Amino acid sequence: MRGATPEADLLAQALREGSWRSRILLERESTTTWENIASARALVGDLDAISICSNGLHAEKARMYLRRQDPDLGTRLVLADDYRFLEMTLLKPVFAVVGSIKMRQLRRTDTQG
Repeated sequence: MRGATPEADLLAQALREGSWRSRILLERESTTTWENIASARALVGDLDAISICSNGLHAEKARMYLRRQDPDLGTRLVLADDYRFLEMTLLKPVFAVVGSIKMRQLRRTDTQG
């Protein structure tokens, strides 16, 4: 079930509560990662560096999508600190298996297409 607050706002709040003090650009309308990347491309324009904040596997999927949709923007990607010790400890093994399968499928289509 979706909450009333967009995920982008929740992540921005977490960044601000942490140590992030630079500008945060948000895209609040998408319902899939592919849509989110497509919509966010207009926000990043001429930025020198692009960082995608999420859990590790989801962030990697989003980076792959960005490279597919816009190879030039893909060259500007910088890694975020995707790993958080003890974050979602009980669910992480499930997410890892599902995420690994999805990443393998994405990589397979990269080599075939």
